Amino acid sequence: MKSKKSTKVLKVIEVLSESDKSFEDAIARGVKATSKSVRNIRSAYVNEMSTTVEDGKVDKYRVNMKLTFSVDV
Repeated sequence: MKSKKSTKVLKVIEVLSESDKSFEDAIARGVKATSKSVRNIRSAYVNEMSTTVEDGKVDKYRVNMKLTFSVDV
């Protein structure tokens, strides 16, 4: 009897997100918003972090991240 081998297919998408609170909040917001339309998110890799500045203060925290999710085959 042959054993069944399970093949997993993973996809990666790039997501941009921002928050007026923190980088952590920007990441959480991006994952939450994406999870409304993408199932099985497995990980988030933050490529880049940046801020916008207004009147000498940090205004927005921005992240560019890659989200990996599994696809049913």
